Amino acid sequence: MLFLSRVKRYIYASILFLPSVNLKAQITAFGDTLNLPQWVQNIVNDTMSADKPRFVLIPSVGYTPETKWEIGLSSTVVFHYKNDTSQRLSEIATYAFYTQNGQLGVLGDHVIYGPSANWYLLGKFKIENYPLDYFGVGSYTQAEPIAVISSNTFNIRERLLKRTYNNLFIGLEIDYQQINNPQFDWKSSIQNPNLPNGYLGSNNLGSGLGLVWDSRKNPINSRKGSLFEVAYLFYPKIFARSHPMKSIYIDGRWYQPISGNKVFAAQVYANFNWGDVPFNQMAVIGGPMIMRGYYIGRFRDKQYVATQAEFRWLPFKFSKRFGATVFGGLASLAENPAEVFLKELNTQASTDWKWAIGTGLRFLLFPKKDIFSRVDIGFNPEGYGLYIYIGEAF
Repeated sequence: MLFLSRVKRYIYASILFLPSVNLKAQITAFGDTLNLPQWVQNIVNDTMSADKPRFVLIPSVGYTPETKWEIGLSSTVVFHYKNDTSQRLSEIATYAFYTQNGQLGVLGDHVIYGPSANWYLLGKFKIENYPLDYFGVGSYTQAEPIAVISSNTFNIRERLLKRTYNNLFIGLEIDYQQINNPQFDWKSSIQNPNLPNGYLGSNNLGSGLGLVWDSRKNPINSRKGSLFEVAYLFYPKIFARSHPMKSIYIDGRWYQPISGNKVFAAQVYANFNWGDVPFNQMAVIGGPMIMRGYYIGRFRDKQYVATQAEFRWLPFKFSKRFGATVFGGLASLAENPAEVFLKELNTQASTDWKWAIGTGLRFLLFPKKDIFSRVDIGFNPEGYGLYIYIGEAF
């Protein structure tokens, strides 16, 4: 479950990294001279009561390998059920953007807990016109993109889960994936290109069951506990452009406090697809959450397994607001499940493991809610990527 996708990504640079270490003292002493808006002071000082919801509506600037520079307007709401801080922290966010690469869209993301976390609503949506580099299918695609895909997409995925025992939830999941009129702008060197499955567009509606173990109190910045999700989705032939397929999602996360404010976090993620899988629903390496540093979609295929680990200082011992992290990840893709784990020499049918490492800076945005903003830089054998977000990657 990727709770915090791009919809929660950016925050004003002036809020993130004001030059003074003692930010509260700076605002207090020089507030009249600086003439900062009240909403900026509320964010920097976090002056509201701990049980009150936090709402941010800001213009934003960010950068990722897929978009280059990006501007937009984002809103984020974090709250506890009936303002009871003993309840789990819920979050709703939306984001509208336009990028240097001509991409635009509106995204939304939410994780909402009911009373005593007996009900659990998790979902996201995306409406985009999003030209994206296309490298082909498989783990051995060439380093340069072979085409640029321009298309209009609409995706929505929703989970409604009920607590059954302790921290165990079970419920229904629905996923709708639509891509309209994808246009492939092939590089001049590509002759007789191999058009991927779904190149004419697709409409897929899937439904199924989800089983979740979730002992975290704060999904935006977990310091202790674990999450384990297994979901099965079936996409039947409903529409003229449907692609019948089946998917299994596995997401396991573990958080262990070390000492003081230090946290060790680890994740295992897998996505297995069978059937008539269109290219836009294949698993992909890259993005801001896992395998940071790779261009999203740099590699894509039907089967995907990834793992990552991260050591976090939240915050540093010598600072009230600034922290950091170091992280590393491994991932593998293949057409068939067994080939994800095994690499056979002298054959292109199997795959090899990709790696990424990186580091990041943290700023404690809402101390009373324990929410950090992050700037991460991830490296891999092909290059790097820079990410600016609110909330941890996982």
